[in-house]
Amino acid sequence: MEVQARCSNSSSGPACYEEATGSLAVIVIPALLTTSSVVMVTLIFCSILRKRRVSPLNFRGSPVEKANGRLCVSLGAVPVIPCGVRDALHPWEMPEECDVEGVELWCSGSYGPICTGQLRREGRATAVVVKTLRGRASPCEEREFAEWILFHATVCNNKSERLVRMLCCQSRRLPMYFVLEAHSPGNLLHFLWGLREKDSDKGQQPFSERSVFLLATQVAAGLDYLMTEHRVVHGYVAARNILIGPDLSARVSGLGTAFAGRQIDRATRQKPVKVPLKWLAPERITNQPAFDRSDVWSFGILLHELITSGSPPYPELEPQSVLPQLECSYRMKQPEGCGAPLYNLMKYCWMWSFKDRPTYSAIIKLLESSVDLATVETLSSRGLIDPAQYNKIAGIHPHIGVSTANPIKD
Repeated sequence: MEVQARCSNSSSGPACYEEATGSLAVIVIPALLTTSSVVMVTLIFCSILRKRRVSPLNFRGSPVEKANGRLCVSLGAVPVIPCGVRDALHPWEMPEECDVEGVELWCSGSYGPICTGQLRREGRATAVVVKTLRGRASPCEEREFAEWILFHATVCNNKSERLVRMLCCQSRRLPMYFVLEAHSPGNLLHFLWGLREKDSDKGQQPFSERSVFLLATQVAAGLDYLMTEHRVVHGYVAARNILIGPDLSARVSGLGTAFAGRQIDRATRQKPVKVPLKWLAPERITNQPAFDRSDVWSFGILLHELITSGSPPYPELEPQSVLPQLECSYRMKQPEGCGAPLYNLMKYCWMWSFKDRPTYSAIIKLLESSVDLATVETLSSRGLIDPAQYNKIAGIHPHIGVSTANPIKD
């Protein structure tokens, strides 16, 4: 079956949350979209909005052709994925009665275009993010993307309200994609930056040290769930990889680094995940194995981001100078508006030996026992953030840089 379609592009919508895959996390969208991205957006638009299913074809072929100068897509080609993965994803396949409406390209992810839209099911609409596999992907890429979907289905299955939630997927025919629930305001880092804008809605929202405690407790709960239930080290704990919803509810996202760490055949990954040095524990900077409490160090950096309204860590140091300074017992100073209990927790997270750092369960207890000591006064306003300057100070590589429009790449 062939259909003709066109997809629109927009810079508004929920934050893209493909990590800096963590990649957790964050990219600057190119001025011009690549042909591959346009093709995949067309594919996903055509595929999801069809009212009936198309029986899979018995062969693989190019799904994209040109007809009369217009873009046409042939739907139904079968991706090459392991039978075990295919069977495991069967309960997650997009139901026939579901549609995704208003599909628009949002940004580019590690595997292909990321779109926004509305999932309509039983008369109810839910804002969603749709992650797709790029067109003309190799069998190896199809297999890895299917495993990427299965990873989300296993971890983000709504058993923890502190993780981004997967809703459904399409893995039995091309184009492959999976659907995640979106959140608003969305990206935590940009929310924090918005607090600096006095004339914006975010800038007028009360945000105090107590708010930091409440958010941090939720994030710690999500990370604790990853470790205790799935033995997963997140690998890129940072504000850019946390989603924020109404009433300061938080969900952990940006699981690309975690997925990469679970890959047995890492040599097959064509795009290794890069995490900025300033968020890494010393053992990870020196390429030692990531331990469960390597993430705890990064959690301490996240606390610093929260209390400083999204300031970059170690603003006085170049990225390459961080490790030598840490070896000499250097730690960031106590930020303005940060009480002793919160700063002591930061320093606890920044113990040199991972064995001396607290577990997430211990962190949760410390946060809950100290929240009544936190101040409720709105944190003092800071200057506006320039994304380019932020990327430079934070040591974020341009390909995962932060933009004000599109915050995160997975």
